Amino acid sequence: MPSADRRLQPRRKPRQVRAELTRDRVLTAAAHVFAEHGYAAGTTNRIAERARISIGSLYQYFPNKDAILAELLVRHIDRGKWTQADQLDLSAGSLAATVRALVRDAIDNHRDDPQLLRIMFEEAPVSRELLDTIARHEKKRVDQVRDLLARHPDVHVQDLDTAAELIVFTVETNTHKLMAYPRTAPVGTFENELVAMVTRYLRGGQ
Repeated sequence: MPSADRRLQPRRKPRQVRAELTRDRVLTAAAHVFAEHGYAAGTTNRIAERARISIGSLYQYFPNKDAILAELLVRHIDRGKWTQADQLDLSAGSLAATVRALVRDAIDNHRDDPQLLRIMFEEAPVSRELLDTIARHEKKRVDQVRDLLARHPDVHVQDLDTAAELIVFTVETNTHKLMAYPRTAPVGTFENELVAMVTRYLRGGQ
């Protein structure tokens, strides 16, 4: 493992419930500190104070704030699973509703504090664990979407694999941009336009 990755590795993997709760408290405190003060001013001392633990205790779990931020991003990505995908109605005429469920799920998964979301994606250092998590999440999401497209009677595209990848990238990227950089357009307007665009593409002009 490259030295940069070692620098970002948590120092201690909790084996007891109490230790796991302390680690979670550090991550929760860090999320608040980064959102309130920004990443540069979000020091480990501030994080430890917010978590109500000593700085020494914090360093038992994380070597530095870069490792904390990387772990926050890993958790954010791992949390973004489309858990309701298997419950969708895939009957004829339901394509728009299916696409809306996908878009709304992505929006819900990006409702973290906008400033924290920007910090996580702009300043989080790249580690092997982070890259593996992104790849794992992307594959699962694409596989889910491809499975739905293959079973939906209203879908008419030339290549399902390519279509699934395009849709996941389009929805995830635009949703992240919207939630991390709020604009004057309401979320509902964004949702409606993105649903209409993706639905038209999947119908293949029909």
